Amino acid sequence: MLHDVLTALHECLGRRKENDLTVAIVSSDPFATEVARGYKFQVIPDPANPGETGAIEMATQVCIERGADSTLVVPADIPLIQSWEIEEIFKHVPAKGSLLVPAGDGRGTNAAFRRPANLFPLRFGNDSFKPHHAAAQATGKPCIVLNLPGIAVDVDNPEDLHQLISLPGTTRSQTLASELLSQAKSLYRD
Repeated sequence: MLHDVLTALHECLGRRKENDLTVAIVSSDPFATEVARGYKFQVIPDPANPGETGAIEMATQVCIERGADSTLVVPADIPLIQSWEIEEIFKHVPAKGSLLVPAGDGRGTNAAFRRPANLFPLRFGNDSFKPHHAAAQATGKPCIVLNLPGIAVDVDNPEDLHQLISLPGTTRSQTLASELLSQAKSLYRD
């Protein structure tokens, strides 16, 4: 899934004329950092590994210290993300405010843009969309909700893998999930 997400980000960067975006992953996992460096993305080390919310808080502070005026948080479990969807986000972001992309079930948040970068805290986990939306609205700044089909598909449980396989496409994640399901079925037949 990480490869699929980073590929979409890499393609998006390749099409942008201005070099106004920096992509960084937040992790201390050796595999993830190696993959990120393969795409020539920055790595924000996360040695404490406090979970997604803590990692985002820490990374937001790093971004502010580096002079970033905005952040776009994209999780690694949305393997159908497409580069055009990232461009759609940037087409719709407000000058000051936020943009949220909900998960397909409307419960989770699968992308969150904030300008300024720390406009409101992000708190991930089950049912994060409504609290994020409420926090964004409480700032008094515009909050845009954008539904994007690839970003809407996240993988949180085994049922999500079945959905991933059933959707059109041939991402690395879809191919692997399909192969694993096929192997599992053959084990049960034997």
